[in-house]
Amino acid sequence: MSTQHDVPDGWRGGLEAAGRGALDGLRIADFSRVLAGPYATMLLGDLGADVVKVERPVTGDETRAWHPPADHDGTSTYFLGVNRNKRSIVLDLTAESGREQARALVAECDVVVENFRPGTMERLGLGHEELRARKQELIYCSISGFGSGAGAAIPGYDLLVQAVGGLMSVTGTADGEPAKAGVALVDVITGLHASLGILAALRHRDATGQGQRVEVNLLSSLLSAMVNQASAFAVAGVVPGRMGNAHPSIAPYETFPTVDRSIALAVGNDRQFAALAEVVGNAGLALDSRFRTNADRVAHRAELRDILTERLSSAGADHWSTVLLSAGVPAGPVNSLDDAFAFAGKLGLPGIVDIPAAPADGAGSRPSRQVAHPIALSGTPARYRLPPPGLGQHTEQILRGRPDGPDPASK
Repeated sequence: MSTQHDVPDGWRGGLEAAGRGALDGLRIADFSRVLAGPYATMLLGDLGADVVKVERPVTGDETRAWHPPADHDGTSTYFLGVNRNKRSIVLDLTAESGREQARALVAECDVVVENFRPGTMERLGLGHEELRARKQELIYCSISGFGSGAGAAIPGYDLLVQAVGGLMSVTGTADGEPAKAGVALVDVITGLHASLGILAALRHRDATGQGQRVEVNLLSSLLSAMVNQASAFAVAGVVPGRMGNAHPSIAPYETFPTVDRSIALAVGNDRQFAALAEVVGNAGLALDSRFRTNADRVAHRAELRDILTERLSSAGADHWSTVLLSAGVPAGPVNSLDDAFAFAGKLGLPGIVDIPAAPADGAGSRPSRQVAHPIALSGTPARYRLPPPGLGQHTEQILRGRPDGPDPASK
């Protein structure tokens, strides 16, 4: 798959980009593992931050062993997906020598990110208070499952949070089992909140010279991300249930079967509904008292679904998508992931980039295929400087005090 697209400069990023990233000069000591923390630090690394990934000896980040699937060298694609633009250092934090090396690393950094169980970093002598006493301007980001209070002892796994946080209660069919999202969505959302909190704290530090602690947790992040469902409960006391692919407040806003595969209709207003009715050959639907307004359509959702299902059964999803979009009706087929990347390419949006091996970065460097960074910046686009590191690949480089990259002598 080509890595070059006919896209605006802000999307292009830089395998070839010279110039500075928005976060050039920022150094991050990343003690996090698995997903939420690594995703946050990868995004910051894409924008120019120098991220030093601190890993345990022998095994490193747990996701290195989470396979299949794996690349041709046997490295977990899970790990590869959230660890580009980082350098890896192995430190034994159970030994005082390793902890002292960690403190020395932090002394050269602007930000610490960690997602150990609350209290662990304090026991290691690497907690917020101790490190900030040494460096007042330090930003210290802690990521946990359920906060540092009464929930500190509860393990923070995405599936568990989807269950106890209510997401599974609204995911799945009404008469079926509660279902999780198809990816670790809560971890991803929490990683985004972590990166936002870090940037806010850096802005404050720029203005005052003072660092601070940033705390995010999976449960709070999920409750915030439940948006309209959470607001329905907070404001009106409504406890939502599972509705399959339907929407509690909009209709038709769900998937429908066609001759070949399902299609999604996201009809958000009366004008779009009138256009939908015209395209499916039943313009009178828009005048039917059962369907005249969105509130009417929600009240008669089942009847409307039966009518539309019958109409849509006459052709395939691609046909309906084409004619409906041409009429201004939001519609599209339910794609597989390969189709989704192909669709992004057709729209001129970046999907996949190939990061070449960095010869100056040591023998452990190898090329890597990656999903493109999602933020477009016109002046300082994301750059793909380093493929995901081998375990401890940069330990010697970093311990010898070369903070900004590969040893010039190795070039």
